[in-house]
Amino acid sequence: MDTSEWLEETGKMHIHRADMNRLIMNYLVMEGFKEAAEKFSVEANIKPPMDLDQLDERIRIRSAIQNGQFQEAMRMVTALHPEILDDNSQLYFHLQQQVLIELIREGRVEEAVVYAQDHLAERGQRDPSILNELERTLALLAFDQPDSSPFGDLLHPSHRQKVASELNAAILRAQNQEETTPLLAELLKLLLWAQDELNKKKVQYPVMSDLLKGQIDEPK
Repeated sequence: MDTSEWLEETGKMHIHRADMNRLIMNYLVMEGFKEAAEKFSVEANIKPPMDLDQLDERIRIRSAIQNGQFQEAMRMVTALHPEILDDNSQLYFHLQQQVLIELIREGRVEEAVVYAQDHLAERGQRDPSILNELERTLALLAFDQPDSSPFGDLLHPSHRQKVASELNAAILRAQNQEETTPLLAELLKLLLWAQDELNKKKVQYPVMSDLLKGQIDEPK
């Protein structure tokens, strides 16, 4: 089956509009997009799964993260849910790592080195996985244009978003929410798993090579 035939067959599948709307609303609420959720609730005539006012604290924290203010985000998290960073050392490291990344992004080299020594060096000595990530981050300092370096992925907005989603899930758990990951994200993981299984079996099929663009490549 080539790509055109595959697209034709998938186009025949019927997905109920109500199911799509619930999927979209779930994503907006889980990721803390309150304003978009409110508008979509009216436009699609769908009730949010929770009181949207409960999103306010997550929105403030997300706003700080989007502005690169990770120290402020950590302060707000500690004030609201002090147990989150105490109980999740990996998340705490990722937040501190992102503080270091933001200092490097702004060219504040001396501050970056001091921050790494004061907050991350000892943890790196205790945990090899943390040491590896710390070394990758500090390696950015060796380049005049760190965003073009082999470690430039750390400076990409997607890395900041990844940390934001990790923190968002931790806050949801602290609020005793049963779901901490949007259903849409789970479906994408399922798609990647299915493609990986097909690849292992050496099955030829149209591959979705770019999830963001929905790009589908011809079978190889």
